Amino acid sequence: MCGIVGFVDKNIADKKPVIEAMMDTIKHRGPNSSGELLEGDTALGFRRLSIIDINSGMQPIYNEDKSKAVIFNGEIYNYQDVRKELKKAGHIFTTDTDTEVLLHGFEEWGIEGLLKKIRGMFAFVIYDLKTGDITGARDFFGIKPLYYYNREGTFIFGSEIKSFLKEPNFKMELNKAALKPYLTFQYSAMNETFFKNVFKIPEGHFFTFKNGKLSIKKYWDMEFKENNLSFEETVKRIDKSLRDSVEEHAISDVPVGSLLSSGVDSSYVTAILKPQHTYSIDFDTSTYEEGTAAKELADKLGLENTRGIVTKEEAIKSLPLIQYYMDEPDANPSCVPLYFLTKLASRDVTVILSGEGADELFAGYANYGFHSHSKAIRVVAEDLKKLPKGVKYKLAHGLKKMPNFPGRLHLYESTAKAEEFFIGQAKIFTEKEAADLVKPEFEKSRSVHDIVMRSYNKVRDYNDEVKKMQYLDIHQFMANDIILKADRMSMANSMELRVPFLDKEVAKVAAGVPTKYLLNSKDSKYALRVAAERALPSEWAKREKLGFPVPIRDWIKTKEVYEDFRKLFSADFAGEFFDQDAILKMLDGCYRGENDDRRKVWTIYTFLIWYKVYFIDGGKKPDVDPQVLVPEDEK
Repeated sequence: MCGIVGFVDKNIADKKPVIEAMMDTIKHRGPNSSGELLEGDTALGFRRLSIIDINSGMQPIYNEDKSKAVIFNGEIYNYQDVRKELKKAGHIFTTDTDTEVLLHGFEEWGIEGLLKKIRGMFAFVIYDLKTGDITGARDFFGIKPLYYYNREGTFIFGSEIKSFLKEPNFKMELNKAALKPYLTFQYSAMNETFFKNVFKIPEGHFFTFKNGKLSIKKYWDMEFKENNLSFEETVKRIDKSLRDSVEEHAISDVPVGSLLSSGVDSSYVTAILKPQHTYSIDFDTSTYEEGTAAKELADKLGLENTRGIVTKEEAIKSLPLIQYYMDEPDANPSCVPLYFLTKLASRDVTVILSGEGADELFAGYANYGFHSHSKAIRVVAEDLKKLPKGVKYKLAHGLKKMPNFPGRLHLYESTAKAEEFFIGQAKIFTEKEAADLVKPEFEKSRSVHDIVMRSYNKVRDYNDEVKKMQYLDIHQFMANDIILKADRMSMANSMELRVPFLDKEVAKVAAGVPTKYLLNSKDSKYALRVAAERALPSEWAKREKLGFPVPIRDWIKTKEVYEDFRKLFSADFAGEFFDQDAILKMLDGCYRGENDDRRKVWTIYTFLIWYKVYFIDGGKKPDVDPQVLVPEDEK
């Protein structure tokens, strides 16, 4: 696992100090060593976290005649098989790394042929020293980040935007159009980031930069197509695909552990992997608690479990540092426990496995139509789903207009078009609330409807509304929030976090599973839960999803945290973005218990923290080192 940076800029004569400053900015991604390539107008840089072929895996790596070079962030899990194929074709390897497979594979098959062969998580760039052409790609789901800036003769790319600030011809400017959608989604929802003219290479895409021109092309997408397998065969395939994936993801020359919550996803991965070390996190409050259940499962499986405790003081102190590492504001509260969890795990291991992606691939979210705890309502909903489209949609419109009653939301979301009600898992402010809150210069941006329709338009022919919602979440919530924070928070602590559910072979299996096996009157993620019983005690396979619950309401109700928030909300620069009377009123009501606007307050606070770090303090890393506690009896 590593970090990559690079630029093409004819206006910089001495490129070495620039590329080295960029590399230093992402040293947390690769503290073990660094490497660089300087050639004409081009500079490439690399920071290494040694995982595979520790002694000889330095990058850039060159091909046989040194006409091409590669820098790479990620892991290719089937590299040994691909390597054998390339050696038979006559390619000569000088290392045992997965990195070198990318370079020779590119020579042998071209970029699209290579991408069809490999299995893993990656962001890589290949530079042709003869032509000056640059080719790069981002993995299928976007597990590894890759950004670019291409303006006025300056082309910059890299794993993290903060490195761009060190390139003297990079113009740092706030993208005003990003704020209003962020208030709804809780994350940066568009391809153009919060930094004007800085864009993401989308998941499942590759790019070429040739003669000063950039082109980007999609090479992979999730395509749901239900098969006709029996439920028993479906469960068998799910279990086999995940076991195979965990085995591949466990390949490493350094110790591997797993993150363990009380939920089925991380528990399933852990039960298959059976690592020596597992890690859990709790807060110093009784509101939410997962550590006891995680410890109990670890004991049943005969594994070590280390539980960390995060205090309110350490959590709040960590926020500027977390937003610094995130690059863009992200108001998902689970950033906090994930930062501390990977910090805890970094004491013992370098690689950690986690359960991200299971909810999107196997329909685990309540918003897909699983709100009601009433078995009777669920059964009725299953029957309504079988109605003809026209009848079903008409019924949904009637349910929407009816006075509320127990189960109404469940029935409505089981019969309505996904496009009518679903924008993804996060919905903090409505679009109107966001527009009313921001100053006029921030009102002009893409609408929420336009943002989500990018995905819905690609699945307009789907007959299954749940599949539509899954597709949207894979390309919105998961790509821009869930796995982005997993990358950032783990790399902040120089940890490689691997996600076995987000494997293209697991995805093939998931894409074929009928919705009726995943979301029904019995449970959400039903087929996956039944498959998990092959590795887990039944009570763990059936546990209700909690995510990473964070006690932000408890925090805001304490005087010291409330005063900290109020100071920031009252700052002059906060008034540049928001109606300060409105945000202070919202905060005060939350503190006094008059409303439950904690997520709204947290979303505003997160943005202001991020803006201060990058645009007031100039992107300087906050000088704090939050600590995670471990109870004496669990050390």
